[in-house]
Amino acid sequence: MNLVVDLLQRGGAVTGVVLLLGVIATVIIFERLLHYHRAQINVPEFLRGVLNVLRRGNAVEAASICVDTPGPVAHIVRAAILRGSQGEKAIRQAIDDASLSEIPRLERSLGLLATISTIGPLLGLLGTVLGMVTLFMDMESAGQYVHVKTLAGGIRQALLSTAVGLTVGIGAHGFYNYFVRRVDGIVLDMEKTASELLYFLSENPVSVEEQEARPRSEHGGPPRGL
Repeated sequence: MNLVVDLLQRGGAVTGVVLLLGVIATVIIFERLLHYHRAQINVPEFLRGVLNVLRRGNAVEAASICVDTPGPVAHIVRAAILRGSQGEKAIRQAIDDASLSEIPRLERSLGLLATISTIGPLLGLLGTVLGMVTLFMDMESAGQYVHVKTLAGGIRQALLSTAVGLTVGIGAHGFYNYFVRRVDGIVLDMEKTASELLYFLSENPVSVEEQEARPRSEHGGPPRGL
């Protein structure tokens, strides 16, 4: 906290803006790290388990496994299973709809992080220019006798602004590239899983609705929703 206050006092208003951007970037970074960690699963093992359950003819259990499994891959698999008896076109549409809802969640706030990585160094450079302008104005006002502290203070403020801007920009840019790679990897897992599941369900249709209604019919109860 003392370091932040010192930077604000010595760096000027522009440095304060850059520090605020740094705080925003830090919040985004930790939120995205947590989100991707929660979405991380062993996709081959998960899909193998779901397909084994489907081969036994238990679509309800397979859908329940997807509900209990975090991440976009499980969401897509569940959407496909729920349309498993409606043909390839309906299954493909369910997969596409689920993907369209999941990808924006994966990419959330990455645009803002990219913007911070770009404008952070530029604002730092702006702070440097303004600091140098202020320094020359002070030197002009002081005439031919300029105290060393005046020069040192102005130069320090100018360089400090650049240093803070570069620090924020480099950090934000590095994490942005890392997150983009994570998103690309997850999307690739989604595509592979969707393709394999689409082929399986086209050859082995399943119906969650029929399996849910069957026990109720056996006990004389009405189907759900009636």
